[in-house]
Formats: sequence, C-alpha cells, structure tokens
Amino acid sequence: MSKKQKNNGSNSILELIRNNSVPLMFIIICAVCIPISGFSPGYLLNEIVTRMGRNAFLILSLLIPIMAGMGLNFGMTLGAMAGEIGLIFVADWQIWGIPGIILAMIISIPISILLGLFCGKMLNMAKGREMVTSYIISFFMNGLYQLVVLYMMGSIIPIIHSSIKLPRGYGVRNTVSLLHMRQYLDNLLAIHIGGVKIPVLTFIIIALLCLFIVWFRKTKLGQDMRAVGQDMDVAGDAGIKVERTRIIAIIMSTVFAGLGMVIYLQNMGNISTYSSHTQIGMFCIAALLVGGASVDRASIGNVFLGVILFHLMFIVAPKAGATITGDSMIGEYFRVFISYGVITVALIMYETKKRRAKGKAGQMLQLAQSEEGEN
Repeated sequence: MSKKQKNNGSNSILELIRNNSVPLMFIIICAVCIPISGFSPGYLLNEIVTRMGRNAFLILSLLIPIMAGMGLNFGMTLGAMAGEIGLIFVADWQIWGIPGIILAMIISIPISILLGLFCGKMLNMAKGREMVTSYIISFFMNGLYQLVVLYMMGSIIPIIHSSIKLPRGYGVRNTVSLLHMRQYLDNLLAIHIGGVKIPVLTFIIIALLCLFIVWFRKTKLGQDMRAVGQDMDVAGDAGIKVERTRIIAIIMSTVFAGLGMVIYLQNMGNISTYSSHTQIGMFCIAALLVGGASVDRASIGNVFLGVILFHLMFIVAPKAGATITGDSMIGEYFRVFISYGVITVALIMYETKKRRAKGKAGQMLQLAQSEEGEN
C-alpha cells in the first residue's frame, strides 16, 4: 500500500469519527456505565424496546421540517399540547381503551393543524432563525395552553367529571389518570420473547410512519421540500411556493407530534397536565442528535439509533452514578446535563462544519480565479 493510500485511509477514518463523534461518545458512555450499573441484559433490552415504542413516533415527526431546511422543530411541543388536550377530553368523557386512543388522536389533529399553521406562518417571518423562533413559540403557546387548561376548562369549556377538575370547580388537576387506557395499544398484539415484551401494534404504527416518510420524499411535495431545504431562492425561481411548502412541513410535523404524544401518554398511563409536554421537544431532539443527525440532515436510522443510545444512557446513568458516588441524584444531574449538552455540541459542530465548507468553497473559488488570471 502506497503512502498516499495510507493517508487517504487515515483521513477517511478521521472524517468518519468527526462526522459521528456524538454517537461514538454515547456508545463509550453506555459501555462504561452498563457494567457499573449492574443491570441484566434482559432488563435493559426490555426497557429499550418499551422506550422505543413510546418515543420513536414523536422523534420521527422531526424529520420532515429538517428535510424542508427548517432545522430542528422545537415547535413540536405544540403538537404534544394538542395530544394532551385530546386525552383530557377523552378522560372526561370516560371513553377508554382503543376507542379512547383513536378519539384522542382525532381530536388532536384539527388542533395540531391550527397550531402548526400559526407556527409555520411565524417561522416564515423568521427565515434563517427557525430553531430559536420555534423554541420561543413553544414557550408562548405553553402560556396559552396553561390559560386554557387552568381557567377555561370547567368554566367556559365543559368538564363533567369532578375527578379531573380542581376543587374550586374549574381548571384541570395536575395529574389526569389514564389507568383504564394504560398500554392498551402496546398490549393489543404484544408478544413475549425471552421475557421481553414486544408491542407489535405500536411498532406496526411506527413502521407505517417510516414507510410514509420514505414514500413522501419521492412525491412532488416531498421533492419540493427537499429543493426548498437546499436553496430557497433557487426553489422560488423554479416555481415552487416556498412559504406554503414550509408551512405544510410544520403542519405535518405538528400533527405527527400530536399523534405521537397520545402514543407516549397511553404508555405512561397518566398525564402531568402542566409539565408532560415541556421537555418532550428537548428530549426528542437530543435523541435524534445522539443518533448522528444534524440540523440539515436526518434519517430514519438516526431516529432508532438515537432512541437506543440516548435512553440506554437514561436508564444506566442514575444507577451508575449511585454506585460510584453513593448518591443517585448525581446520575440524574448527569443525564440532564448530557441531554442539553449534546444539543449544544451538535449545534456547534454543525456551525463549525458549515464554516469549514464555506472556507473550502472560498479557497476553491480563489484558486479557480487565479488559474483563469494566469491563462
């Protein structure tokens, strides 16, 4: 092997490590924490399968805005709020089981569409700053959600059951029980292999969304979104309605996030009325980035790798922290620090990579101009 081939090989390995540094970092963390935690492989596998069924649909909802060049959609929280409102109504009407899950999804869809339309219009006014804008929009809409749930439900919006209402007669309690709906979707076609419960129906629904995303990328609208994501000006010159396409991407993401939140909460078995949605966007985005995605590129494979690595760290870090330091809170602090830290690292790496690429493009342009001048 020549020296040039060896250099090319080493450069390609370094480039591979650089491009996948976040997943590799998490693989190392998990490899260190798993033996320290002392959990059995069967327990870890069961937990990972459960969390994959619970979270994958939500994380998949992030892919379409990335395809449209709108970055990481922190506004998916709006869809999560819509899913919670649907479940609150279903719990009040005492419609449980699969019918209750389906009805909650149906209720969430029009609310998600309206919220997604609002979010999309706002993001069109903040082109190039979509991520920070969607993050602030989620805070704003959280305030509106609190107003609806805390004051309007029971006073203006009818709420029948006193078990859901606050003692004063209006407003929803801090926790709404979904005990009669808990894991109905997961248990319907579940199979057990070696002590590991596999929620087949939930995975079928997730697989259908994956197939939809693969199919959608090949459609005219999907191609338009990819064109808009690559260059809005060129897409506009090609006759694509850029702003309309971007709004559709956000609406689709918000609707899927609403459906995913219903799947998530039926697995949990209760709604923390005022806090269930607040961290869901952050954790879903962190999991996607852990899987190797970036602000402008994400795949279905990144979703599933991210769920495995991120949630494996969530499971083993507290126990490993307790084993090492004798204080389980150290592990809790560690995983919260990691979840925020990985977003920061991924965004810094993306910006550094973009600037490096821009610098290389500038150098190539100068080289080409100098060659033309010599000729």
